Amino acid sequence: SNRRGTIAMARTSEPHSATSQFFINVEDNTFLDAREAQDGWGYAVFGRVTRGMDVVDKIASAKVDKDDIPVKNIVIKSIKITQYKEESTTQADSTSAKSVTQPTTVG
Repeated sequence: SNRRGTIAMARTSEPHSATSQFFINVEDNTFLDAREAQDGWGYAVFGRVTRGMDVVDKIASAKVDKDDIPVKNIVIKSIKITQYKEESTTQADSTSAKSVTQPTTVG
């Protein structure tokens, strides 16, 4: 679900147009979920921010111009992608993994 801190694929108005761009939800946006989306497709969530949401909030609050472009360049110096294992009902070390993105430094 497109909840605060989740990472989803960006796309055009065409449902199957997502490629390499993504966005981080800075608030709950469940209207972007397939079950609530006007186009019936929604935006695919594939990860979540596990640490550093304060950095994401700083980026989101940056001053922008009339075209919604940041007035000052925002440079992300590093991002760490970590594999996390889900808990199973039988063992804490499940074999299933999820990718998550963790912003570490913004300059």
